[in-house]
This record gives sequence, C-alpha cells and structure tokens, in this order.
Amino acid sequence: MKDNTRKWLYLILLSLVWGSSFILIKKSLLGLTALQLGGLRIVFASLFLFIFGYKSLSTITQSDWKWMAIAGLLSSFLPPLLFALAQTEIDSGTTSIFNSVVPLFTTIVGMVLFGVLVTKRQILGVFIGLFGTVALVLAGVEFDPDQNYWYSIFILLSALGYALNINIIKKHLTHLSPLAVTTGSFAVAFVPALLLVLYSDFFNEVVENKEMHRALWYLLALALFGTSIANIFFNRLIQLSSPVFAASVTYTIPLVAIMWAVLDGETVNVYQLVGGGIILFGVWLVNKRKR
Repeated sequence: MKDNTRKWLYLILLSLVWGSSFILIKKSLLGLTALQLGGLRIVFASLFLFIFGYKSLSTITQSDWKWMAIAGLLSSFLPPLLFALAQTEIDSGTTSIFNSVVPLFTTIVGMVLFGVLVTKRQILGVFIGLFGTVALVLAGVEFDPDQNYWYSIFILLSALGYALNINIIKKHLTHLSPLAVTTGSFAVAFVPALLLVLYSDFFNEVVENKEMHRALWYLLALALFGTSIANIFFNRLIQLSSPVFAASVTYTIPLVAIMWAVLDGETVNVYQLVGGGIILFGVWLVNKRKR
C-alpha cells in the first residue's frame, strides 16, 4: 500500500475512533469525576502500551527522552485531564467543534517556534479559524446559558498541547517507530496520572459505587481504542504526512462526535454550526495547496 493511500486510511480510522471518544467521555463522567477519568484513562492506556511496546523503549536514546518528556506531558497527560474537565460543563458535540482548532494551532506553533514556512493564505486561514473560535464562545455564552462555555479554555489548551506535540515529533522524533513514540510518551505521563488517581480517592469509592462500575466499561473502551491504539495510528500519520495534514483529522472528528451527540439527545444549535463552519473554513485555507 502506498504512503498516500495509507495516510488517508489512518485519517479515516482516527476520525471514527476519536470522534467516538467524546461520547465515551460523557458516559464515563456519569460515574467518575474529571480527575478520576483523566488519570485512569492514562493509567489504563499506559498499561496496555507497556504490554506490547516495552521493548520499543530501548530504541529511545537519552537525547530523545528530553523531547519525549515534553511531548508526553503536552499530549498524553494534560489533554485527557483537560477534556474531562471541559465536558463537565460542555456537551460532547460542542467540545468536538472546539477541538477543530488543532490544525490552526499547529500552523501557528510551527511558524513561531519551529521555523515552518507558511503562506499568506495560511495566515489568513489561522485568523479566520480563531475568529470562528471566539464567535463560538461568545454565541454560546449568549444563546446557550445552560453550558459554561468558558470551560472551552481547557479544550484550547489541549489543542495547543497537541500542536506542540505534532511539531516536536515531526522535527525531533521521526526516526523512532510510532509504537516507541506512543509508549515513551505514556511512560512519561504514567506516574503523574497514577498520583492523580490516588489523590482522587478512586480506590476507596470504587468498591461500593455501582455507577462507577458502569462508567469503567466506557473508560476502558476510551483508554484502549481512543487513547493507546489511536495514538499509535496518529504518530504513524505524522511520520507519513505533514504536521498540518495530521492535525486535519479534526475536520471529520466533529461529524462523528455530533452524530453520537444527537443520538444521545443533545441539541446542536445554528450558532454552534456557524462557529464550527468558520473554524473549518479557516482550517481548509490552512491546508489548501496551490495547484
């Protein structure tokens, strides 16, 4: 299979898996706190990766670990926690729309910190996308007061972490296998996540809490498919393509996430769709190539 075909296959698979992650987070929060969910998601995903990827850690050199530590904290530790916090106040469909800013942040980070050359059209796309994000927040605050749209800050911080991670992997870690990058990244996140679980008092509550038992099944699916396996695919996609193409998986994630949200009884209003449309138009400009 050619690399071009393979990268599109990874993009489709990631859209389906990550698009389903938002509803799994929502269901997990019915029995777990945000701290428990974020910490356990990382712990379970790390344990799964250690089983299959521990040998790959030997390929990571001492100089690689510096970048691995930064990438691990930015992409494997903070986002699972921040997304859980965001969805305590914001619907899963809305969260997925905000997540669409990842390609925009990837372009900004690549340009400012990594010397990636960008065109005037891409810069215009960044500003349009950011305008859509601000419009989405303001419209949500005014027209949907039942949700606390200021919690979208957690999603934007996660998007910034992903953007930094993508550029770091593309510039410093492409010589490593996707399994080594993913396993190393979660090895960095494992200890702070375990401390977070202990602090959340999970082990004292789980024995008698039946809602927590049900939530754990959703969490296991989220950790296995939406975290560990999906990150292996994503790191491979980064190696096969450009950082911005890899980040453009957020084009289709909202489509899958909103489908699940509507099936679960959430409402998506016109202001959310307009704001999301503006964001995606900006992302399209960032990704558009000259003929």
